[in-house]
Amino acid sequence: MRPDGPRRQAARMRYDDDSSHQQQRFAQRWLIITVCVGALMLLWHFLPALESAFSPQQASERVVTPRGDLAADEKSTIELFERSRNSVVYITTSQLVRDNWTRNVMSVPRGTGSGFIWDDAGHVVTNFHVIRGASQATVRLADGRDYQAALVGASPAHDIAVLRIGVGFKRPPPVPVGTSADLKVGQKVFAIGNPFGLDWTLTTGIVSALDRSLQGDDEGPSIEHLIQTDAAINPGNSGGPLLDSAGRLIGINTAIYSPSGTSAGIGFSIPVDTVMRVVPQLIRSGKYLRPALGVELDEALNQRLSSGLGVEGVVILRVPRGSAAHQAGLRGITQNPDGSLVPGDIIVAVEGKPVDSVARLAARLDDFKVGDSVSIEILRGRNRQSVAVTLQPGS
Repeated sequence: MRPDGPRRQAARMRYDDDSSHQQQRFAQRWLIITVCVGALMLLWHFLPALESAFSPQQASERVVTPRGDLAADEKSTIELFERSRNSVVYITTSQLVRDNWTRNVMSVPRGTGSGFIWDDAGHVVTNFHVIRGASQATVRLADGRDYQAALVGASPAHDIAVLRIGVGFKRPPPVPVGTSADLKVGQKVFAIGNPFGLDWTLTTGIVSALDRSLQGDDEGPSIEHLIQTDAAINPGNSGGPLLDSAGRLIGINTAIYSPSGTSAGIGFSIPVDTVMRVVPQLIRSGKYLRPALGVELDEALNQRLSSGLGVEGVVILRVPRGSAAHQAGLRGITQNPDGSLVPGDIIVAVEGKPVDSVARLAARLDDFKVGDSVSIEILRGRNRQSVAVTLQPGS
């Protein structure tokens, strides 16, 4: 055979190159086909999940889980609120102000608070500080009816006031009355009121402490025998009822301790036993006459005298002739011929309960009625003795 010439060798090389390129193109086609088939198979596999993810109808449909019955304590709380709500009222006050330029008299809003229906005669009980300084008061019932209220009477010493509205029909029921002398720390309580104008709000808590004292502001005396609670009480709750778990009135929500001005978990209520003594008198006569001994006392001077004498009690300054204290033989401060003062009797207890301030003494006496005979324990010099005093009307 003849050896291949240069042309034949070049043709054979071109053929080998073309064959190699064809094989590469064939392999690439199969690779592309394989990838496409794999992608289609993956798409087919995940197609139901993709349809569920991108279908708005499928995404918005959820199955509601059955709730079941409410807990027993939830049912009782709901029932208590629904039963008591109509007995609670929303009070708004306004004040008449004269414009110094035009001399026109205008009525401007003053504040809001809460209250509750006391009886079928339309009497409404609230705090005195809710209506203090107001010229007008409007009482709104739970059904939306508004009534102009008239002031029946008030006792600033107890921070209690009684209003009256003329309800002709569909009278709201009076709130049931309970007792406060038998309250226990830890007992459940419920407050209904209108904090910050958010009408008919229910808060719950417990009795945190009993027989608390609260110093009054510049316009009022200190208040004694208060119930302390952690139920949320805020501005606007004042005058509303504090209820026990039976829905009975056990106090009037009156104040909070709060550096920030909102609930800090310490609220105070006037006990219903005090309310039961004060409100009937306010309805009958428009004022409350506190039972008293008929002696002259002074809180600031008493603090200095008792501290100087090294005793805890109330120093009697003067005993007016003919008073209950005078008839019982109590003595005030006297003066010797040389001008020196002789301390009088120092009251240290009422019916066995200690007193260390004028406010505490007034609170102890307030547990009784005018005409009651009470045992007063005194220090006369170095001797301790008991004296029976028949209480007289005070101021």
